[in-house]
Amino acid sequence: MTLNDMEQLYLKRQSCRAFSDREVDEELIKEICRIALLAPSACNAQPWQLIAVMGEKRAEVAKAVQPMGMNQFASDAKALIVVAEDKSGGIMKFGSIFKENTYIKNDLGILTAHLVLAAEAAGLGTCILGARDEKKLRELLGFKKERHIPHVIAVGYPKEGYELREKKRKPLDETFTLLKY
Repeated sequence: MTLNDMEQLYLKRQSCRAFSDREVDEELIKEICRIALLAPSACNAQPWQLIAVMGEKRAEVAKAVQPMGMNQFASDAKALIVVAEDKSGGIMKFGSIFKENTYIKNDLGILTAHLVLAAEAAGLGTCILGARDEKKLRELLGFKKERHIPHVIAVGYPKEGYELREKKRKPLDETFTLLKY
């Protein structure tokens, strides 16, 4: 893979808010998650769990990511992938004593980026949903204790005719500095 290949993937990936009726194969969702779980994490703690919700339960989870009428398109996604925090790793707890930082937020962000890029490479559209009712999600997913759920990712095939939007980014000289000492 070249840098140009990576750039093309990054240019193509966008937040999809219009999904088609086309079903997504469970094995494809599983494979995307498997690939995303190759993401690096601090101390290789892997402080995460991915829960792919499909079928009838999907409608309930979709409602939990639609506070105040937001994210209505999530109901059309054929899968919702819940990114949940898992602090069970001993090395993570030990490291936090000395560093005063578990790096979990960083790790979950990296995992989420890997997941949406894997989905894009497979021809699927995604949208990372930050708005959510975590209490309702924990209840729906049967979590026995408080677990942070930073993201739910809507996944599906983009609706036909869904246009690729131009990426609008700040100029490189405003967002990048090269220091040489």
